[in-house]
Amino acid sequence: MNEYITMVPAENLSFLTGIYRWGIEIIRVIQKMENPVLTGLIKGITALGTENFYIPLIVIIFWWIDEKRGLRLGFLIIISAWINAFMKDLWKQPRPFHLEPSLGLAMESSYGAPSGHAQMSLTFWIPMAAWLCEKPGRKRCAIWTGAVSFILLMGFTRLYLGVHFPTDLLAGWILGGIILVLWFFLRSRGEAILTQAGFRVQNITVAVLVLLMNSLFPLDRSLPALLLGFCIGYTLMKHRFPFGAKGEINGKKPGYRIMAFRCLSGFLGLAILFIALRLILPGEGSLFGSIPIWGAASPFYELGRFIRYSLIGFWVSAGAPRMFQHMGLAEIPHNPDTKENSSGAELQ
Repeated sequence: MNEYITMVPAENLSFLTGIYRWGIEIIRVIQKMENPVLTGLIKGITALGTENFYIPLIVIIFWWIDEKRGLRLGFLIIISAWINAFMKDLWKQPRPFHLEPSLGLAMESSYGAPSGHAQMSLTFWIPMAAWLCEKPGRKRCAIWTGAVSFILLMGFTRLYLGVHFPTDLLAGWILGGIILVLWFFLRSRGEAILTQAGFRVQNITVAVLVLLMNSLFPLDRSLPALLLGFCIGYTLMKHRFPFGAKGEINGKKPGYRIMAFRCLSGFLGLAILFIALRLILPGEGSLFGSIPIWGAASPFYELGRFIRYSLIGFWVSAGAPRMFQHMGLAEIPHNPDTKENSSGAELQ
């Protein structure tokens, strides 16, 4: 477990003891079907339930399909992941294998409730299903059935592996539902206000939001940093060199070959950036780790981590799109210095 983890024992929360005992019995019943093949399959499925899967998928949506949808999904998932981490640390609740070690078919280093997998699957696949259903000719029933089935399957994998109680899943779905309700009701108005407010106000707004996130939950600055770089990169890109994922290149829509080269070059650049910054900035992996103030115990470690993830977010929304334009993988705007976005980068 992470060294900062200090679990609140269930025994000290008498009203939860019975709930946890009930949850353990449910997990025991589910684990009666346990076998190595099924466990391997379940672990593969459950790996699709974190931001480590959703964020790269959102990057592909941003570069391939719709940069505006990519921005919205990216913002939603990063905020959802941060809220989940914040609530876990606030509640400090155990996982099933903390109370009954024999149930642990997998290990997790964080607190239990609310379930991040349950929350993230809900906050990603519900907007995705709604988006897919907007297009005419789509089988809405099949789309929604698939989305709901995946959300429930993700919850089942967490019970099977003994890493969550049923109540953890419920808490994750409730929290995810609240986030989605606020998102669907407030997004359009919020985007309209920010679009009218202008380029600078947009960047100041996201900077204030990130500052608030870091103040409330300073244990992990990677998600706020990613959000800052991603959003500022997007507003800069829209203001200076508009990129359209589906924009025509020399009068033709980009084909699969163009899209493949975008992914290859974009993710290669992302990997190089990540590795280079890890080697340069303070931390245990730095080339200058032998220097006392630059090693694993460096007082500048968190600052370096914040810079690294900010630049990664900036690369996704601005650096890579600009590179695509120079490589002929995306349309180059006729007048990059146009004033049409002087009132604000378009978010709608």
